[in-house]
Amino acid sequence: MELTVIQREILSALINLFREKGRAVKGEEISERIDRNPGTVRNQMQSLKALGLVEGVPGPKGGYKATSTAYEALNLTPMEKEADVAIYRNGERVQNANVAEIDLNTVRHPELCRASVKIIGDARMFNIGDSIQVGPTPVNKLVIRGEVVGRDDINSIILCSINEMISIPKKPVRDYINHRLITIPSTATVKDALIVLAKNDIHGAPVEKDGNVIGMVTYTDIGRAISIDKANDSVTDIMSPNVISIDQERPMYEAVAIMNKNKVGRLLVTEDGKPKGMITRMDVISRLTTY
Repeated sequence: MELTVIQREILSALINLFREKGRAVKGEEISERIDRNPGTVRNQMQSLKALGLVEGVPGPKGGYKATSTAYEALNLTPMEKEADVAIYRNGERVQNANVAEIDLNTVRHPELCRASVKIIGDARMFNIGDSIQVGPTPVNKLVIRGEVVGRDDINSIILCSINEMISIPKKPVRDYINHRLITIPSTATVKDALIVLAKNDIHGAPVEKDGNVIGMVTYTDIGRAISIDKANDSVTDIMSPNVISIDQERPMYEAVAIMNKNKVGRLLVTEDGKPKGMITRMDVISRLTTY
């Protein structure tokens, strides 16, 4: 459906205001948002109603609502329950705005990487030169950071030059773990634990007693102990008893979030509560690096 510039402006403002206020929108509110004469908006509303894009709501609390056809005309997909995809301007989250589409439109350019970000919200809140962050998106946890280089107010599109783009796979943790679980017996000394780590070229391992994991020991723990002449002490004296784990069916991004929250570099991966393997930051980085 071919719409005029003013019609697209009105529909975009109507949809955005409805999302913000959760009720029918008055013509005066639309005219104020798009800086147009209220009479112009009222006249255009008659045409939009005739096209089936807008419906009127009678009564003192009435106004206008956009129909599903209006969303289609603006290339928006109406959703009863939509994910909240945040957008940030200069480090501050933009309220009442949600990302609708991300179009990478310069993927073949040897030097530039740009994206067109279509938002449900007021694109005029962004200025050229603003820093911008989009996401994370709900499925692949895609985050895009860059700088605003242009905008289309009519279609609510922001053009940004991408400086950084990160995505975490949606596959479960079990697809990334080292299934060869190396443990250190609770009867080992600090020196014994060091030998196990060095022999297997790993930086940390669970401490096991009677088939149960009772702690975690790392090179850092061992280094501190040796520096104060405790090489022959029991590994249980230096281990961390707080074993942080994750079920193997959980998504990868949860593993990354848990590591960041707890400031650890490795997690014990379990299956039905039983140790299955380990996942480390290096496992994540190596799988994300494809070049």
